[in-house]
Amino acid sequence: MDDRDLLCLETGNQTEVTAILKRFSEKHNKTFTFNELNENDKRGRLWDILQRKLDNAEDSACHIHALSCIRILSREKIQLDDLISEQWLETLLSLAGLLSQEEAMTRINQPLTDYEVVLEAQKCLCNIVFNSKVALAMSCKNHTIEGVVMRMRTYRDPDIPSDIKYFDMRLLFIITALCSEVRPRLNEELHGLTYLMETLDLILKEASGEEHHYERGAACSDIHVILSDEHIGLACEILKVLFNLTLPPGNVIPPLDNSHVDEEEEAHFLRLVSILHDLLLCDATSPEKQKELQNHTVNLLVSIPSNCFEELMTPIQPDGVDLPKDMEFDGRNMQAVAVLLRFLEKQLDCSMQGARGQHETLSPILTVLVKGSRGHRAMRKYLRQRVLPPLTDVMYRPEEGNKIRNKLCRLLTTPNSQVSGLVADFLFVLCKESVSRMVKYTGYGNAAGLLANRGLLLGGSSNSRGSGSGPGRYSSDSEDSETEEYRNWRDQINPVTGSYEPPRSDPTINMSEEQKEYEASKLLDMMDKLSRGGIVQPCRIGEDGRPEPVEHVLELVESLPRQQIRPHHAMGSDEDSD
Repeated sequence: MDDRDLLCLETGNQTEVTAILKRFSEKHNKTFTFNELNENDKRGRLWDILQRKLDNAEDSACHIHALSCIRILSREKIQLDDLISEQWLETLLSLAGLLSQEEAMTRINQPLTDYEVVLEAQKCLCNIVFNSKVALAMSCKNHTIEGVVMRMRTYRDPDIPSDIKYFDMRLLFIITALCSEVRPRLNEELHGLTYLMETLDLILKEASGEEHHYERGAACSDIHVILSDEHIGLACEILKVLFNLTLPPGNVIPPLDNSHVDEEEEAHFLRLVSILHDLLLCDATSPEKQKELQNHTVNLLVSIPSNCFEELMTPIQPDGVDLPKDMEFDGRNMQAVAVLLRFLEKQLDCSMQGARGQHETLSPILTVLVKGSRGHRAMRKYLRQRVLPPLTDVMYRPEEGNKIRNKLCRLLTTPNSQVSGLVADFLFVLCKESVSRMVKYTGYGNAAGLLANRGLLLGGSSNSRGSGSGPGRYSSDSEDSETEEYRNWRDQINPVTGSYEPPRSDPTINMSEEQKEYEASKLLDMMDKLSRGGIVQPCRIGEDGRPEPVEHVLELVESLPRQQIRPHHAMGSDEDSD
């Protein structure tokens, strides 16, 4: 935009101004930098002109084009902090229809009419608040959040376009993500959590159709709920805001066993999980949209106390809809848990394509499943049946194959320590934190990392080593659940690899004692050279069940009897039924 255009904007009539603004918007629709505005304070002049036009009601015909220009210009951070003022934000808030509670009550019978202007003003606010720290600070103190909450109370009005709701949530997400100080106010003073949950309920009711009366749990009934792309887009933005609101102070992801909340918070969380349960069972118009919805639902479950996960497993009603047998377990409907497990499988397939992004892809769903399995016996037993069924094929290593157990075992040795730790925790919980069962299903080599971290390299049980969460917390019901195939080959299964190994001839059978001593001495010498060169660090298992370094390889020989893994212990019978 040159000086002639700026002069015309300042002095021209409405037709000329509209034409220039429209031409600028069309030309720069996909532009993100405006170097030509850095000269002669053109940027400041243009922003000043646009503000004057928006403040003048007589220029309402060009408001939509002025807002379009602001939306495009606010993509660039240059000088944005200097150009934004409280008056600027008040103008945009007014055009976006985001009013304080007092002003909203006075206009209760004056619904918005120019939704196109409202939507464009919302987009401007999203860009400005995201790119300007000054605007963000102002938005945390003025009535921006209050205005969004006030409009949320009117979302039942069918005339409000979905896009308006979407950008309300987008603005709320940006503010709550970048400024954690506003979260308590939104939660406690403005009851934001309640209104957000009501909006999710509203989405489910709209998707179920006017001929059905949606109630909580409708997704489990004969009503087939299909969410449109608009519904999913809005729901995902709400889930992102809810994630921000449920995070503890400091934006720290809560521990896996977080279940310490007061009664009021627990009631809110139980209601929220019941809504998430229904969202998990909804269908989408495409696999991509389905994955997007499930991804944000799982992310939110990460920050919810595990004791509220019981709402994911609704009791089966005698007069309810018939379920497939594999979806019933212990008198509960496990459809939502099955969806989570299928989501894990899809994420595992994505992670196998490369180690990059493994943490972002797998950590949320693994965290949710670990929390649920550790806190709820029915979920653990259901997942164990599908992830660690009785062994029938012992000819291959646990990490070989395409079953979910094989994929998880492969990740036990991934370089990403956070992912390998979560996978190990998940499998260990499904094994009721039994070392022998863990070794049986994964092999001692794959499980060594978890066992070393917990001080269990010499066997034993988790609670006996001081983890505080061992077998004592699990049920003791048991029965012989070993398969015939496993019994037949049990004595020939290598506990380190976790698979059958055919008998091998002794390579030293034709050696004399002197030759054996020579080979042993040569082996020790090579190990010593590797140790002295810093290539390897020999370790032995200490009294605490954890590896400890040794100064010389001969120390390994001294403690050899204590280091042995007893095969009958490591690969013992799998007696527990769950």
